[in-house]
Amino acid sequence: MMKKINKITVLGDGGWGTTLAILLSQKGYEVRLWGAFAGYVRQLNKTRINAKFLPGIRIPSRILITADIACAARDANIIVLAVPSQYFRNVLKQYRSQSKLNKCIYASVTKGIEIGSLRRMSEVIHQELGPVPCAVLSGPTIAHEVAYGVPSAAVVASRDERVARKLQDVFMTEAFRIYINDDVTGVEIGGSLKNIIAIACGVSDGLVFGANTKAAILSRGLTEISRLGLAMGAKLNTFSGLSGLGDLVTTCISSFSRNRSVGEQIGKGKTLQEVLAHMQMVAEGIPTTKSVFELSKKYGVYMPITKEVYAVLYQGKSARKAVKDLMTRAKKAE
Repeated sequence: MMKKINKITVLGDGGWGTTLAILLSQKGYEVRLWGAFAGYVRQLNKTRINAKFLPGIRIPSRILITADIACAARDANIIVLAVPSQYFRNVLKQYRSQSKLNKCIYASVTKGIEIGSLRRMSEVIHQELGPVPCAVLSGPTIAHEVAYGVPSAAVVASRDERVARKLQDVFMTEAFRIYINDDVTGVEIGGSLKNIIAIACGVSDGLVFGANTKAAILSRGLTEISRLGLAMGAKLNTFSGLSGLGDLVTTCISSFSRNRSVGEQIGKGKTLQEVLAHMQMVAEGIPTTKSVFELSKKYGVYMPITKEVYAVLYQGKSARKAVKDLMTRAKKAE
């Protein structure tokens, strides 16, 4: 029998972590929000506005905001992990070293693949914490829109249906509809790889191409995502769902999409280093491109869009040359 949910901890005070903390608090849960930087946490407590990551949205006073991870996690029934993928493992190590491992559910809301290990976030959780109850929440969820109550939908994936249904109840509201799925691999692959395709769409925008180009990138990008997902054991149907096609479309067209914005600036002629120099928020597609380029080689999966995005980001290839090389590849059947 699962313990009643009343205390929830969100690790990560970025836009999405803050949004979920607010949503869960509005549902009546006791919520604690942890941030890695004590100075910024003091600012959040003073202003109750996450000006850097979620401007214009007030954080209710009943949410405890802290930089003390042991305090944040104490007696929690659910730990929501909302930290960038490349810091994910280190935060889990910090949590494990400073906190007593509760009998709780761990829910990853991070969309990325770890560089080096090429692990999905649920795999990192199990590597660091053992066989704990675990799920992932993913889908077309622009933080500002969810925070403002714009009707949105997402999917909770877990190999344990009881865990998935419990989190479905916890997160679902009148404006935030939650579905469940047992394909953890597919949901994580869809949520992570769409950021690479969003960078490609942004490049298209920066080069002032049109709807035809973006449609081609979206459709062929979904093919690449599906190919790798199937090679890694995912189910094909997952990629036509919220964490696949749904998330892909949102991230590729939204003006709030950091990954699309990165691509747009590169399409306009900036280098990756110039783009990063002016970014405060993490664009997960940048490290994920490196990881997925390696995964494509590991699994022998043909991913031409990913290959060209990698060449533009990490090998100094011009955006126009990448487009030309994509368009002039050997003829093939769809």
